[in-house]
Amino acid sequence: MSLVKISLLNGIAVMVKVASSLVLNKVLAIYVGPNGYAIIGQFQSAVSILTSLAGGVVANGVTKATAQHFDDEARQYAIWRTAIRFSLIASLLASVSLLFIGDWLSEWLLHRADMSDVFALLGLSLPAMAVNNLLIAIINGKKEVGILVAANIVGSIINVLVTGILTYKLGLYGALVAYAINPAVAILSTTVLVSRCRWLKVGYLWGKMNQPALRELSGFGVMGLTSVLTVPVSYMLIRDHLVHNLGLAAAGYWQAMWGISGIYLMLVTSTLSVYYLPRLAEIRTAQELKAEIIKVYRFVLPVVIVGALTIFILRDFIIHTLFTQDFLPMRELFQWQLVGDVIKLGSWVLAYVMQGRAMIKVFVVTEVIFSFSFVLLSWLFVDIFGLIGVSMAYAINYFIYWIGIWCLVKNEMRQMEFMHSHY
Repeated sequence: MSLVKISLLNGIAVMVKVASSLVLNKVLAIYVGPNGYAIIGQFQSAVSILTSLAGGVVANGVTKATAQHFDDEARQYAIWRTAIRFSLIASLLASVSLLFIGDWLSEWLLHRADMSDVFALLGLSLPAMAVNNLLIAIINGKKEVGILVAANIVGSIINVLVTGILTYKLGLYGALVAYAINPAVAILSTTVLVSRCRWLKVGYLWGKMNQPALRELSGFGVMGLTSVLTVPVSYMLIRDHLVHNLGLAAAGYWQAMWGISGIYLMLVTSTLSVYYLPRLAEIRTAQELKAEIIKVYRFVLPVVIVGALTIFILRDFIIHTLFTQDFLPMRELFQWQLVGDVIKLGSWVLAYVMQGRAMIKVFVVTEVIFSFSFVLLSWLFVDIFGLIGVSMAYAINYFIYWIGIWCLVKNEMRQMEFMHSHY
């Protein structure tokens, strides 16, 4: 299926997700305010880390391997069984750990002593989250875009209903409970949809770990673990710096701005995951890789630039419509944040090549360096320029990252040309 067709089909799911996100933004703005936004942001980062540690680190590897071994079903089954068993073991270990450190996490991360229950709920949800993530990864690798779109739509609807109701009834605590259980609840709809696939049976998913499959997934596990120990942690450190220097509300303004970026970038990022990563796994020559990168750039950059300009022009309307008067100070973040969004998406087109080509060492090094530099730049610029400094750091850091990744991908294509010429 072509990039345009996948984008249009995926756009349906994205529109539903965007609509649900807009509704939730308003609900959260009314019932938790800027301070609550900051706490939710910290908890979302914790959920991201724990979900990845519970097996999500190998999800991209499952997608790539499933697509790469399209003509070897036995190999695919070995990958699936190994990933499922590994994820369940990891999620159970993470769940038990959460039961012991929930009180400490509540104090340190959420700046609240009365929220430890949400970490216990998160621990109980982790095994279901892990299985759901892997089922989605398998669907993606098999290029079952219709099923993937349906699963995303149902998941979005469940998310807005559960989060909206719990936030309305219980305020900030209800919102945190929803974020803890929503990914686990989504497994119900995913299972129903997957059960209709003739190519997938329960027996294909359960069995002993396969050593060659584990080795194949280990590289993606390393990359996933690196991302989960750098990106969300860097966001936590930045929010914590904002809280201690500018107050909890300032961290909430940044989190709200980050949410806006996430909503409009969803169309592009979801398309890259659905189309681009499996496609990269199939490419064998440098010329083909270069052509694919150019094709994706021609689609991605115009969409992101138009989206960013539109949001900048409508920024006052967006704040009043999606949030409340309490969020007006976030207005100063729009310019640099939107510039950073365009640059980030430009760099991500090349960064996906590292995953698709399994450039493990390069990926690990760049993730660590540029997550660390984002934290340092944010701390420095916030101290100098105030709240706007965090968005300035975001744009500048991704600009440097884009240049660095371009050089690395260019070198990878040279090596591909050399190997092809000597094959």
